[in-house]
Amino acid sequence: MHTASRIFAVAIAVTAVAWAQAPVQDHAVVVVFETEKGVIEITVDLARAPISSANFLRYVDGRFYDGGVVNRAVRPDNTVRHDVEIQVIQIQIDPARRAEMFPPIPIERTSVTGLKHVNGAVSMARSGPDSATASFSIVIGDQPEMDFGGKRNADGQGFAAFGRVRRGMDIVKAIHASPTGAMGPYRTESLDPPIKILKAYRRRD
Repeated sequence: MHTASRIFAVAIAVTAVAWAQAPVQDHAVVVVFETEKGVIEITVDLARAPISSANFLRYVDGRFYDGGVVNRAVRPDNTVRHDVEIQVIQIQIDPARRAEMFPPIPIERTSVTGLKHVNGAVSMARSGPDSATASFSIVIGDQPEMDFGGKRNADGQGFAAFGRVRRGMDIVKAIHASPTGAMGPYRTESLDPPIKILKAYRRRD
Protein backbone atom coordinates (compact mmCIF):
# COMPACT_ATOMS: atom_id res chain seq x y z
CA MET A 1 0.00 0.00 0.00
CA HIS A 2 1.33 3.45 -0.92
CA THR A 3 2.09 5.93 1.87
CA ALA A 4 -0.78 8.24 0.83
CA SER A 5 -3.21 5.31 0.86
CA ARG A 6 -2.01 4.27 4.33
CA ILE A 7 -2.48 7.79 5.65
CA PHE A 8 -6.02 7.97 4.22
CA ALA A 9 -6.91 4.55 5.67
CA VAL A 10 -5.63 5.55 9.12
CA ALA A 11 -7.54 8.86 8.97
CA ILE A 12 -10.78 7.05 8.12
CA ALA A 13 -10.23 4.54 10.93
CA VAL A 14 -9.57 7.28 13.47
CA THR A 15 -12.65 9.18 12.32
CA ALA A 16 -14.80 6.06 12.63
CA VAL A 17 -13.58 5.44 16.19
CA ALA A 18 -14.20 9.08 17.15
CA TRP A 19 -17.75 9.00 15.82
CA ALA A 20 -18.46 5.65 17.49
CA GLN A 21 -17.24 6.99 20.85
CA ALA A 22 -19.14 10.28 20.62
CA PRO A 23 -21.85 10.59 23.30
CA VAL A 24 -25.36 9.88 22.07
CA GLN A 25 -28.17 11.47 24.05
CA ASP A 26 -31.18 10.47 21.94
CA HIS A 27 -31.62 7.30 19.90
CA ALA A 28 -34.29 8.82 17.64
CA VAL A 29 -34.41 12.46 16.60
CA VAL A 30 -37.05 14.07 14.37
CA VAL A 31 -35.86 16.63 11.83
CA VAL A 32 -38.32 18.89 9.98
CA PHE A 33 -37.65 20.08 6.44
CA GLU A 34 -39.89 22.94 5.36
CA THR A 35 -39.85 23.04 1.55
CA GLU A 36 -41.79 25.19 -0.88
CA LYS A 37 -43.86 22.06 -1.67
CA GLY A 38 -44.66 21.28 1.96
CA VAL A 39 -43.23 19.78 5.15
CA ILE A 40 -41.25 16.54 5.44
CA GLU A 41 -40.45 15.03 8.85
CA ILE A 42 -37.52 12.61 9.11
CA THR A 43 -36.74 10.26 11.99
CA VAL A 44 -32.97 9.90 12.40
CA ASP A 45 -31.75 6.55 13.80
CA LEU A 46 -28.78 7.43 16.02
CA ALA A 47 -28.77 3.99 17.62
CA ARG A 48 -28.18 1.95 14.46
CA ALA A 49 -26.43 4.51 12.25
CA PRO A 50 -24.53 6.76 14.69
CA ILE A 51 -21.91 8.08 12.26
CA SER A 52 -24.28 9.08 9.46
CA SER A 53 -26.88 10.39 11.89
CA ALA A 54 -24.47 12.54 13.89
CA ASN A 55 -22.98 13.93 10.67
CA PHE A 56 -26.43 14.77 9.30
CA LEU A 57 -27.43 16.48 12.55
CA ARG A 58 -24.28 18.62 12.46
CA TYR A 59 -25.48 20.05 9.16
CA VAL A 60 -29.05 20.45 10.44
CA ASP A 61 -27.96 22.19 13.67
CA GLY A 62 -25.57 24.38 11.68
CA ARG A 63 -28.52 25.44 9.46
CA PHE A 64 -26.68 24.32 6.32
CA TYR A 65 -29.91 23.09 4.69
CA ASP A 66 -31.66 26.45 5.13
CA GLY A 67 -31.64 27.88 1.61
CA GLY A 68 -30.72 24.50 0.14
CA VAL A 69 -32.57 22.66 -2.60
CA VAL A 70 -34.01 19.38 -3.73
CA ASN A 71 -32.40 19.28 -7.15
CA ARG A 72 -32.70 15.68 -8.30
CA ALA A 73 -35.58 13.28 -8.94
CA VAL A 74 -34.71 9.88 -10.39
CA ARG A 75 -37.63 8.10 -12.08
CA PRO A 76 -38.10 5.46 -14.80
CA ASP A 77 -39.03 8.17 -17.33
CA ASN A 78 -35.91 10.31 -16.83
CA THR A 79 -33.18 8.08 -15.40
CA VAL A 80 -29.66 8.42 -16.74
CA ARG A 81 -28.87 4.80 -15.86
CA HIS A 82 -30.99 1.97 -17.21
CA ASP A 83 -28.72 -0.85 -16.05
CA VAL A 84 -29.73 -0.53 -12.39
CA GLU A 85 -32.67 1.82 -11.97
CA ILE A 86 -33.67 3.41 -8.66
CA GLN A 87 -36.23 6.00 -7.57
CA VAL A 88 -35.10 8.78 -5.22
CA ILE A 89 -35.06 12.50 -4.65
CA GLN A 90 -31.79 14.16 -3.58
CA ILE A 91 -31.29 17.09 -1.22
CA GLN A 92 -28.40 19.57 -1.10
CA ILE A 93 -27.24 22.20 1.39
CA ASP A 94 -27.18 25.93 0.65
CA PRO A 95 -24.50 26.21 -2.09
CA ALA A 96 -23.10 29.32 -0.40
CA ARG A 97 -22.06 27.11 2.56
CA ARG A 98 -20.06 24.53 0.60
CA ALA A 99 -16.72 25.93 1.73
CA GLU A 100 -17.76 25.25 5.34
CA MET A 101 -18.60 21.56 4.85
CA PHE A 102 -17.21 18.96 7.22
CA PRO A 103 -14.85 16.18 6.06
CA PRO A 104 -16.35 13.06 4.45
CA ILE A 105 -17.48 10.28 6.77
CA PRO A 106 -16.92 6.50 6.78
CA ILE A 107 -19.75 4.54 5.17
CA GLU A 108 -22.12 2.65 7.49
CA ARG A 109 -23.08 -0.40 5.45
CA THR A 110 -26.63 -1.72 5.58
CA SER A 111 -25.16 -5.16 6.31
CA VAL A 112 -24.00 -3.71 9.64
CA THR A 113 -26.79 -1.27 10.55
CA GLY A 114 -29.71 -3.40 9.36
CA LEU A 115 -31.35 -0.26 7.93
CA LYS A 116 -32.51 -1.13 4.42
CA HIS A 117 -33.49 1.08 1.51
CA VAL A 118 -37.22 0.60 1.81
CA ASN A 119 -39.90 3.13 0.90
CA GLY A 120 -39.23 6.40 2.74
CA ALA A 121 -35.68 5.51 3.79
CA VAL A 122 -33.24 8.42 4.16
CA SER A 123 -29.73 7.71 2.91
CA MET A 124 -26.40 9.47 2.45
CA ALA A 125 -25.46 10.23 -1.16
CA ARG A 126 -21.91 9.38 -2.17
CA SER A 127 -19.56 8.75 -5.07
CA GLY A 128 -16.70 6.54 -3.87
CA PRO A 129 -16.44 4.73 -0.52
CA ASP A 130 -16.19 6.99 2.54
CA SER A 131 -17.07 10.09 0.51
CA ALA A 132 -20.47 11.12 1.91
CA THR A 133 -20.75 14.66 3.24
CA ALA A 134 -24.08 16.55 3.37
CA SER A 135 -26.14 15.49 0.36
CA PHE A 136 -28.75 12.81 1.04
CA SER A 137 -31.54 10.97 -0.72
CA ILE A 138 -35.08 9.92 0.15
CA VAL A 139 -36.12 6.59 -1.34
CA ILE A 140 -39.43 6.10 -3.17
CA GLY A 141 -40.45 2.44 -3.16
CA ASP A 142 -38.18 -0.36 -1.97
CA GLN A 143 -34.71 -0.09 -3.58
CA PRO A 144 -32.64 -3.16 -2.54
CA GLU A 145 -29.99 -2.39 -5.16
CA MET A 146 -28.94 0.52 -2.91
CA ASP A 147 -28.20 -1.87 -0.02
CA PHE A 148 -24.85 -3.53 0.65
CA GLY A 149 -24.23 -6.04 -2.13
CA GLY A 150 -26.55 -4.19 -4.52
CA LYS A 151 -25.53 -3.27 -8.04
CA ARG A 152 -26.22 0.48 -7.98
CA ASN A 153 -22.61 1.05 -6.89
CA ALA A 154 -19.82 -0.71 -8.74
CA ASP A 155 -18.02 -1.33 -5.43
CA GLY A 156 -21.02 -3.23 -4.01
CA GLN A 157 -20.88 -1.30 -0.72
CA GLY A 158 -24.27 0.33 -1.19
CA PHE A 159 -25.37 3.54 0.51
CA ALA A 160 -25.71 4.37 4.21
CA ALA A 161 -29.36 4.50 5.27
CA PHE A 162 -29.75 6.39 8.55
CA GLY A 163 -33.44 7.14 9.01
CA ARG A 164 -36.89 7.25 7.48
CA VAL A 165 -39.61 9.72 6.55
CA ARG A 166 -42.08 9.94 9.41
CA ARG A 167 -44.56 12.36 7.85
CA GLY A 168 -44.79 14.02 4.47
CA MET A 169 -44.27 11.12 2.09
CA ASP A 170 -46.97 12.73 -0.05
CA ILE A 171 -44.71 15.79 -0.32
CA VAL A 172 -41.76 13.56 -1.24
CA LYS A 173 -43.83 11.98 -4.02
CA ALA A 174 -45.00 15.39 -5.26
CA ILE A 175 -41.38 16.54 -5.49
CA HIS A 176 -40.43 13.27 -7.18
CA ALA A 177 -43.09 13.88 -9.83
CA SER A 178 -42.04 17.51 -10.45
CA PRO A 179 -40.69 18.59 -13.85
CA THR A 180 -37.12 17.75 -14.77
CA GLY A 181 -34.91 19.09 -17.54
CA ALA A 182 -31.68 18.19 -19.26
CA MET A 183 -29.42 21.11 -18.33
CA GLY A 184 -28.84 20.65 -14.57
CA PRO A 185 -26.04 18.85 -12.70
CA TYR A 186 -27.80 15.49 -13.02
CA ARG A 187 -28.76 15.89 -16.68
CA THR A 188 -32.29 14.57 -17.30
CA GLU A 189 -32.71 13.79 -13.59
CA SER A 190 -32.27 17.46 -12.59
CA LEU A 191 -35.37 19.14 -11.17
CA ASP A 192 -36.28 22.19 -13.26
CA PRO A 193 -36.69 24.35 -11.30
CA PRO A 194 -35.14 22.91 -8.12
CA ILE A 195 -37.43 22.79 -5.07
CA LYS A 196 -36.32 25.28 -2.41
CA ILE A 197 -35.73 24.31 1.21
CA LEU A 198 -36.95 27.13 3.43
CA LYS A 199 -35.45 25.75 6.62
CA ALA A 200 -34.55 22.53 8.41
CA TYR A 201 -34.37 21.96 12.16
CA ARG A 202 -34.81 19.42 14.94
CA ARG A 203 -38.38 19.19 16.16
CA ARG A 204 -38.56 19.84 19.86
CA ASP A 205 -41.78 18.69 21.53
